[in-house]
Amino acid sequence: MCNFFSFVSDPSKPIPERFMYMDWPTRQKIIAKELNYEADSHTSVADFFGYKGKAEDSLNKYEYNPLLGKFQVDQINNKIDDSAEAKKWVHELDFKKVVAPLIIKPIVHPFEIAPPEITPEILELLRQWASVWDSVRDSVGDSVRDSVRASVWDSVRASVRASVRASVRASVRASVGDSVRASVGASVGDSVRDSVGASVWDSVRDSVGAYTSSFFEIKYEHDFSPVVALWEMGLVPSYDGKAWRLHGGKGAAVLWEGTV
Repeated sequence: MCNFFSFVSDPSKPIPERFMYMDWPTRQKIIAKELNYEADSHTSVADFFGYKGKAEDSLNKYEYNPLLGKFQVDQINNKIDDSAEAKKWVHELDFKKVVAPLIIKPIVHPFEIAPPEITPEILELLRQWASVWDSVRDSVGDSVRDSVRASVWDSVRASVRASVRASVRASVRASVGDSVRASVGASVGDSVRDSVGASVWDSVRDSVGAYTSSFFEIKYEHDFSPVVALWEMGLVPSYDGKAWRLHGGKGAAVLWEGTV
């Protein structure tokens, strides 16, 4: 299966001409359906550059995840293995040439940052996020897919999720559970914790999606910047249907709880 970013090489050519990929102008034509290709299909890339049919069998095929810095050899078909050169070349590639709206930056794990003191300014960011949260849902993915196609969105989303999602989810749910148990007692708290779990995860999932939006410089229907700012400070909001919380630090401690 071909993933973003896919490219091929013809070792008989000099560097960098030997490495072939769909650049941003070409991808835009594919998005506009002016070209009938798949931007991250090795076969499509080969065909686009004139390596049709059996000629494709002479090309080496590679994949690279620019957010994780992960290089993968898909196939070495040529008698010359140029994977070392391919790895060096792709690490130095300006990805604005590939997907202009893509922002390459480190993925922030919020609970590995020392959280700030909760100030009125921070609570205003939470209030702004709460005001749009209920109408966000899938709008991030829809907007990104319309702008850069599914393969790029899927790759970035998977990268962010692999880096932070499971850990953030587990930490927040455990933290909320501890908070509920402490408030109402263990016997009642266990049942209450289970009932609020889905609501809490919905809110955290949407925060992950909104944070993922920050890897694309495109216009969204909603303003996700408040929750992105909170996330990059080391704060993750959660909502259980009644109260908002701000989590931060080791164990996703509840640093603030209330209504906004």
